[in-house]
Amino acid sequence: MRKYNLLLVDDDPIVLHGIGEDLEKTGFQVTRSDSGDKALRLLGKNIYDVVITDLVMEKTNGIQVLKKAKELNAETMVIILTGYGDMTSAINALRNQADDYLLKPCESEEMIYCLNQCLEKSKLSRKIKLYQKLLRMCCVCKRIQVDQSGDGDNSEWVSIEKFIHDKASLDITSSYCPDCARETMEEFGDKRALN
Repeated sequence: MRKYNLLLVDDDPIVLHGIGEDLEKTGFQVTRSDSGDKALRLLGKNIYDVVITDLVMEKTNGIQVLKKAKELNAETMVIILTGYGDMTSAINALRNQADDYLLKPCESEEMIYCLNQCLEKSKLSRKIKLYQKLLRMCCVCKRIQVDQSGDGDNSEWVSIEKFIHDKASLDITSSYCPDCARETMEEFGDKRALN
C-alpha cells in the first residue's frame, strides 16, 4: 500500500498527538502543524494527499487552510475537524470545497473511514481526468477510438456501449429520452401516413 501524505492541523496538542498517532499506526505519513499559519507555510513547500484541519484556530482558521490547500492543488482532499459544529460552519466548509466535515471528538474508526472515502474519491477523480485525456470520441456519431496510437483511418472505432462493455464489463440498457421518443414517434407517424 502506498503511504499517503497527510497534513494534520490543530492548535490542541492533545488532538494533534492522539489523531496523529492513530493515523501513523494505520500507515499514513503524518506531518503535524499546531497553527494555521504554520500549515500555510507547509502547504507552500510540500504536496499532501489529504489535509485534516481544525476549523477554529487563532489568526489563520481552517477555512483559510482549506482555501490555500485547494488553491495550490485542487486534488488535495481536505477534511474539516471541529468541536464547534453547526449548520452554518458545515455549509461554509462545503461551499469552499471541503471534502468532508467531522465533529470532535470523533472515533479513530470514523476518521479512518472518512479518510478512506476521501482517498477513494480522489482516486476516481484522477481516473476520470485520465480517461478524459485518453479517450478520443467522434463529435458526430459518438463512437470511441479503441486504438489510441493509430491514425484515425486505421483505428477501430466502437460505440460507447461496446467500449464500456468491453473495458468495464458493464452492460448499458438503451432507452429513449423524452425528446427522442417524441421525435421517433413523429417519424413513425409520418411514415405510416405515406403508406
